Amino acid sequence: MSQQEVRVRFAPSPTGPLHIGGVRTALYNYIFARQNGGKMILRIEDTDSQRFVPGAEDYINEALAWLGIGIDEGVREGGPYGPYKQSERRDIYREHVKMLLDAGKAYIAFDTPQELEAKRAEVPNFQYDASTRMSMRNSLTLPAEEVERLIADGEKYVVRFKVEPGRLVEVDDLLRDKVHIKSDILDDKVLYKSADDLPTYHLANIVDDHLMKISHVIRGEEWLPSAPLHVLLYEAFGWADTMPRFVHLPLLLKPDGKGKLSKRDGDRLGFPVFPLQWTDPKTGAVSAGYRESGYLPEAVVNFLALLGWNPGDDSELMSMDELIAKFDFRHCSRSGAKFAFEKGKWFNHEYLQTVPDDELCRMFIPVLRENSVDTDAFSPEYIARAAAMVKSRINFVNDLWTNARFFFVAPTEYEAKSVKKRWTPGMPAIMEELIGVLEQLPSFKSADAEPVVLKWIADREYHLGNVMNAFRLAVVGECKGPHMFDITELLGRDETIARIRRAIERIPAPAAE
Repeated sequence: MSQQEVRVRFAPSPTGPLHIGGVRTALYNYIFARQNGGKMILRIEDTDSQRFVPGAEDYINEALAWLGIGIDEGVREGGPYGPYKQSERRDIYREHVKMLLDAGKAYIAFDTPQELEAKRAEVPNFQYDASTRMSMRNSLTLPAEEVERLIADGEKYVVRFKVEPGRLVEVDDLLRDKVHIKSDILDDKVLYKSADDLPTYHLANIVDDHLMKISHVIRGEEWLPSAPLHVLLYEAFGWADTMPRFVHLPLLLKPDGKGKLSKRDGDRLGFPVFPLQWTDPKTGAVSAGYRESGYLPEAVVNFLALLGWNPGDDSELMSMDELIAKFDFRHCSRSGAKFAFEKGKWFNHEYLQTVPDDELCRMFIPVLRENSVDTDAFSPEYIARAAAMVKSRINFVNDLWTNARFFFVAPTEYEAKSVKKRWTPGMPAIMEELIGVLEQLPSFKSADAEPVVLKWIADREYHLGNVMNAFRLAVVGECKGPHMFDITELLGRDETIARIRRAIERIPAPAAE
C-alpha cells in the first residue's frame, strides 16, 4: 500500500451498550491515530435491522466522549466520506454488489432456509462453497431467464461471494505478522440480502473501509477469521493496492477461569463491563457503568490501555498524551489479557489523589445530597477540606461519604468495640476536663491545639492512647479517621465540644472495676 494519511475507524453496531472490550478497541484506534497525526472515524454499522436497539447509538457517542476518545469524522461530526451510518448507504452497496455480479465474482442464490437446513442434514459439516454450490439453487445452476423471472416475481434471494479454492490467502497483520489461510476452508459468504435491501457486515465493511480511505483496521481478535475473506474482496474489487493494514487485538478474558469476558462475569464478581450505566429499553433491566460506579475517565483509559499492551518500561500511571507518545503495537500481547478489575480500582484510587480539592468538592456535593445533607449549610471550602482529609482512603467518590460522613452529621451511635475498649471508668470525667481545656484554647488550629492538649494529658499522667481514642470516639463515633486535631480544626470549637458533651450523655457510663 502506498504511503497515505493514517485513517482508522471504530465501527460498532447499535445493538446494545458498548462492551468494555469495544472501548479498548476504540481507545487503541484513537491513540494510534493521534500518534500518527491521523483521523479517527466513528462509523455506525447498523445493517442488522433485526438487532437494532433504540438509544444504543447515543450511548456509544456519549461513552466515547466521556472517555476523551475524540472523533474526527462520524454521524454527528460529518466529514467528506459520509454518510457514516451504513443504513444510509444502500445505493452505494447496491452499486458494489452489481460490480461483483457483473465481474462474475459473486452470484445470486435463492435457497430457502428450509432447503439449506435439509442440505445440512444430508451433508455432514455442510458448507456453501465450491464443492457444493453447483448442487444448490443459484444463478450458477439456473438458466438466466429463470433467475430474472424469480427476481421479477419477488422471490427472496441473497448474493454470495464466489470463493475460488486452491488459494493461499495472506493476511498482513501488524501484531501477528503474516497469517496464511487456505481459501478451501472459506465458505461463499452472503454479501447482500434482498429481504431488507441491506448488505451484510462483510460487504459493507470492505466497501466503507475503501471509500473512507481507511489505512489501518484495528479490531478484536474475534474478527481474524473474517480477514481472509476481506482480503479476497479487496482483490475482487481491484483494490488490492489500497488494502489497509490489519491489527487483530487480543481478547479480554475472564478474571478467573477461561474464556472471553462477559457481562455475567461482571455481575458475578461485582464490576461493570460497560463504560456507562445502561437501561435495557425492553426489560428495564439496569446494568452498571464505570462512570456511575465512581470511576474517573482518565483511570478507565489508563487501566484499559494496559490490558494487552505495555509501554516497554515500568510506567503504570500515564495520561492520554503519555499513552499516545509511548504506544507501540510491538508491545501488544498476542494472547488474551485477563481482566484484572481490582487493578482498575487501584488506578481509580491513584487518579483520585491527583484531583484538586475544589474539583473533589464539586464531585462530592451530589453524594452528600443523596445522603440527605443540606449542602447549603456548608461552604465549598469546608466540603473541599473534608474530602481532602480522607481522599487517601478512598477508591471511589462515593467512598467519601463513608470516610467523611462525621464532618456533616454528628454521631448518634458509637462503635461498640471502641466503647468497650476506650470508654473506661473515669473517662466521662476526663472528657469533662478536656472540654475545659478546649474552651480555654487561644487558637483552635490543629498546630496550636495539639501541643496544649498533649501537654495536659502528660501533666495529668493520663494514658495517651485511651484519652485520644475516647476523644476521637466522642467526635467521630469510631476510632478511625484522619489526624484528630485536623478534624477538630475543621469542625470548630463549638461543634467539637457539643459532640463531646453528647457522647458523655449518650454513652452508658462504664461500671467501675
